Amino acid sequence: MELKIRKMGPSDIQQVQYVAKTSWNVTYKGIIPLEVQESFLTSAYNDEMMLRRLERSNVFVAELDEKIVGFANFSFVREDGQAELSAIYLYPEHQGKGIGSALLQEGIRNSQGVKEVYINVEKDNEIGRRFYEAKKFEIVKEFDDNFDGHILKTVRMVLKV
Repeated sequence: MELKIRKMGPSDIQQVQYVAKTSWNVTYKGIIPLEVQESFLTSAYNDEMMLRRLERSNVFVAELDEKIVGFANFSFVREDGQAELSAIYLYPEHQGKGIGSALLQEGIRNSQGVKEVYINVEKDNEIGRRFYEAKKFEIVKEFDDNFDGHILKTVRMVLKV
């Protein structure tokens, strides 16, 4: 199986939506109530929002055998060299195989002038936190986040590039 990382196109929307839903449902089981997850996924990953993401940010997909197994969403780099990694999700069975690292590297490589990459991760999302810590992201702050009426403990991290 050959891994291919490329920019996302409109024809990829449905596969990316399914990766987001599957990843969220597994990752946040027991952390975020399912109805809150579904509400978020419906608003953040509907077709219109996905088209906006394609226009207003850099989205990369990871393909194995022409099937999308993960994606990463980076904001455009601001004048101060900061970029936001708003999403990096993989199907659970593809985690721990270097695909997330490849998506992160591709996003950084395609973010001209980037000096720092920021990410918000739920404190109880141990898989996500371990990934970012392994990539040398450092904790900047922790805060409570009102997520559709559900309070999350959020950790803000930064990677100096």
